Amino acid sequence: MIWGAVGGALVAIAALGYAQVALPEQPLLSDYVLVSGGLVPVVIGMLGMAATCVFLAYGLAVREASRSAAARVLLLAGAAGLMLSAVFPTDPHGVAVKSLAGEIHRWSAAVVFTTLPVAGWMLARARGALPRWNAVRALAVTSTFALVIYLASHPASFLSPLIGGVAYYGLLERALVLAEIALLVQMSFAILREHRRPVTIPTAPTCSSPAPPPTTATGPQEHLAA
Repeated sequence: MIWGAVGGALVAIAALGYAQVALPEQPLLSDYVLVSGGLVPVVIGMLGMAATCVFLAYGLAVREASRSAAARVLLLAGAAGLMLSAVFPTDPHGVAVKSLAGEIHRWSAAVVFTTLPVAGWMLARARGALPRWNAVRALAVTSTFALVIYLASHPASFLSPLIGGVAYYGLLERALVLAEIALLVQMSFAILREHRRPVTIPTAPTCSSPAPPPTTATGPQEHLAA
């Protein structure tokens, strides 16, 4: 199941990368559904990330059900948010009246961007300073930092005019998505390595010296018979 999580992440990267390269450039990744030919790659990318979250949660349930319950709930919430974001498209830019589908998409994306870094941080915190989990912790912090800067630079934020966020908020959204995909992949590899069975090398049996032949003891009955 862990390799299924990695496969889902690769599908998401390939689909969203295709939309970025082959289609006319859009401010945000979710805006590609509004152009011709953009619906399929964006939906595939979101569903690929959702599959990664589901496979990862299942792998945690199989390997360590007792100490990963909270992280599994967050991963499944992220998967649900991704599926809702795929079903309900965003609104076009410049529309005064926001549709119900656009609001669902917006809040679902907020769930995704917040739950995945928290899940990674919770899993890494319970495992100390192991190098593979240090990478998970670093990616969780990176995703959180990218989310804060993205929200501040978004045109809907009052801080955006102060920091010139309109010029680069789309780049920050792409960086945030890549950071969270990398976080999911690193979590998958860390769990896989942690629960890998050790390889046992068979050892040759040790040769023991043969036991000495039994000796017959002469009892007092033999002396009396003589």
